[in-house]
Amino acid sequence: MLAAPDGRVVATTDFLIEGRHFRRDWSSGADAGHKAAARSLADLAAMGADPTGLLLALAAPPDLPVTWAASLARGLAAEAARAGAAVIGGDTARADMVLLAVTGLGDLAGRDPVLRSGAKPGDVVAVAGPLGHAAAGLALLTAGVRGDPLIGEHLRPMPPYGAGPEAAALGATAMIDVSDGLLADLGHIARASGVLVDLDPDRLRPGEELIAAAATPVSGRTRGPQAPVPPASPARQALAWVLAGGEDHSLAATFPAGTRLPARWRIIGAVKEGTAKARTADARAGRPENGDVVVGGQPWEQPPGWDHFAAGTPSG
Repeated sequence: MLAAPDGRVVATTDFLIEGRHFRRDWSSGADAGHKAAARSLADLAAMGADPTGLLLALAAPPDLPVTWAASLARGLAAEAARAGAAVIGGDTARADMVLLAVTGLGDLAGRDPVLRSGAKPGDVVAVAGPLGHAAAGLALLTAGVRGDPLIGEHLRPMPPYGAGPEAAALGATAMIDVSDGLLADLGHIARASGVLVDLDPDRLRPGEELIAAAATPVSGRTRGPQAPVPPASPARQALAWVLAGGEDHSLAATFPAGTRLPARWRIIGAVKEGTAKARTADARAGRPENGDVVVGGQPWEQPPGWDHFAAGTPSG
């Protein structure tokens, strides 16, 4: 039983599947637990809710080491506690691989929910948390690198949970967590709100750590989902991670112009009048459709993020 002081419950659910979202030869049980919890907790924060509880359904092979399972439980509990929530129940079953389905529950504490459909022309677009770090960490793991801090950000993303309710209190008009890629997820906001999102490339310049990771041999082959042609340079590869990498679970939101944002929020673009021009340009050029999100006024010519049902999507 879970108290709901607000009278409304925000609910979300997410999978973490071995071989698709993590590998046991890369991730400890604690890593998998933190990551599984973070995926649902970030969704709650993205509606402006305070996370309160997690329900976990775990399926696993019978030979799963007990130490790994115990470590998983500790990781789940620790990440939930970091967000102010707790694991409150669940179920177990037998399967050929480890599969976790996590349902997150949250409370709005009297605030209006922040939906994807409220962005308005004239709003600014801002993000709290890193971009491209988890994708870079996956590329480094695939390249055989170990010990780089970016790998830790892939194995255990750390969403800024408090930034969600903070954004709601500041009057955020729309919000989402960056799970599939910045372009893909902002595309959900753009389409739901009927607007155009224009990102400023100068505000999204990759840091030196991302550029160094992009220079690692073979990393260009693993930059993300269905990317058939490697970028031409490490800087271009790093920018691709920032725009389309996903799995950082940072928060992206739109705010009325002039809103005084705390330091952890950085402005990365603007909301403009909706238009079908971006989609039409993509279709005519045979490029992937990026919805109503452009970069410096131009469509991004590569896939905007993760697509679960596209061919060739990598694991990790």
